[in-house]
Amino acid sequence: MQKREAIVPAGMEAVYEKIGYAPAVKVGDTLYVSGQIGRDAAMQLVEGREAQIVQAFENLKRVLEAGGASLDDVVDLTTFHTDMRDLPLFMQVRDRYLRAHPKPAWTAVGAHMLGGAPGSIVEIKAVAVLQR
Repeated sequence: MQKREAIVPAGMEAVYEKIGYAPAVKVGDTLYVSGQIGRDAAMQLVEGREAQIVQAFENLKRVLEAGGASLDDVVDLTTFHTDMRDLPLFMQVRDRYLRAHPKPAWTAVGAHMLGGAPGSIVEIKAVAVLQR
């Protein structure tokens, strides 16, 4: 069995210590990133739909970088949306962040509510394979 390493970027220690999950787990050259929501460094939900999506991608980027990866290394993306009518806006923001080709696999799921914080509209989960 390969070694598993919890990836906990600075500022996300509370997630690991108090809520009990790793922002990501690295196994070999693969990084499994937990769902990221539009919460800022003070753990406050950002106001506005686009701002929340942007913040979720910024959080994803931060976790990836802490694990030695980048957005270009993402091979699989799973997103959860409280309102599927936000998909066009989400795709616009996503395309600003995910520019690598081929684009990653993507699954979008409608969800009544998200567990991260009341008022969350999107959660982004990813798998990245680090380039050697």
